[in-house]
Amino acid sequence: MGVYGPLAEQIAAALEPGAILSDVGSVKEYVVNTIRPHLPSNVHFIPAHPIAGTEHSGPAAGFPELFINRWCILTPEAGVDPVALARLTAFWGALGSKVEVMDPAHHDMVLAITSHVPHLVAYNIVGTVADLEQQTKSEVIKFSASGFRDFTRIAASDPVMWRDVFLTNRDAVLEMLGRFLEDLSRLQRAVRIGDGPSLEDWFSRTRAIRRSIIDAGQETAAADFGRPHPAAGDEPAPAQGQVREHGGGDDA
Repeated sequence: MGVYGPLAEQIAAALEPGAILSDVGSVKEYVVNTIRPHLPSNVHFIPAHPIAGTEHSGPAAGFPELFINRWCILTPEAGVDPVALARLTAFWGALGSKVEVMDPAHHDMVLAITSHVPHLVAYNIVGTVADLEQQTKSEVIKFSASGFRDFTRIAASDPVMWRDVFLTNRDAVLEMLGRFLEDLSRLQRAVRIGDGPSLEDWFSRTRAIRRSIIDAGQETAAADFGRPHPAAGDEPAPAQGQVREHGGGDDA
């Protein structure tokens, strides 16, 4: 995200009239504010965010099914040419994506809680382990349960990309992080005073969110999240078959 401005300035003069310019960044309001000042008025600018990444980055991390049944959010400016919007929608649809049109600021708030803050939490938890004394750290790694393993998968995403995501979506991230910390404080108090009913009520509510995600087709109820496992004597499955959406490597 940090190089969007200089890149837009470099390519602006080469854009033909009627061209459609888009992107795949994880933050959208910043993209609009950074790129639009450099573009000719006769260029159709339609930012996009395919929510289909893994923790791996670069062209080699792609695979044919990457976008199938995944959402791609388009955040066009007001008054965008409907023909250009339809063409870009068809482009993502041809790759297998489901397309949603959204206001850039609303996109950033939604993704702050569904992707950005979870990444921040993952980085923090894994970072806490990294700071433990050596014996304890080695034991945590050796006996990692599924919860911590999933956090490490998220925390393995591109550090430069995520640095820029947090810097360019700081207002929405801070808003959602504040809400998260308030809820975390309530849980901390419930644990401290032994408030079992409050903990059970909270866990029941969050369990329902998991079911809603499965019902919406964004996850599977299969054992081990549907990850394929080789049969005895088989070679291990390819890496891309064992990871889920992150967000991004967010998610991107």
